[in-house]
Amino acid sequence: MANQTMQLDHVFGALSDATRRAIVMRLCAGEASVGELAKPFEMALPSLMKHIRILENSGLVVSEKIGRVRTCALQPEALETIEDWLSGQRKIWERRLDHLENYVEKLKNEEKLSARKPKSR
Repeated sequence: MANQTMQLDHVFGALSDATRRAIVMRLCAGEASVGELAKPFEMALPSLMKHIRILENSGLVVSEKIGRVRTCALQPEALETIEDWLSGQRKIWERRLDHLENYVEKLKNEEKLSARKPKSR
């Protein structure tokens, strides 16, 4: 559990930056070279490499250097950690909303019953 929490922290931390989210979105379409990933951004290559290293450290991206070209690919397994956590959170909130709905229905029914009773003087 602690390891999963740490993994979540790394993945959410990596995705907290718009540039890194854009890189992940681009890699959803398939592998890309660092040069290709850098095209939409106005930053130096070393700055982009910092973003890629953060994505690699979180487990979201893997890169491989062949000759002078470094190619990056998405590691979808890292997203499963987020998906599992979000699924658990969804279940918790659905239960809470179900309880709230039941409570509201109970209040409505009580209100209807009290409106039907004649008022005593």
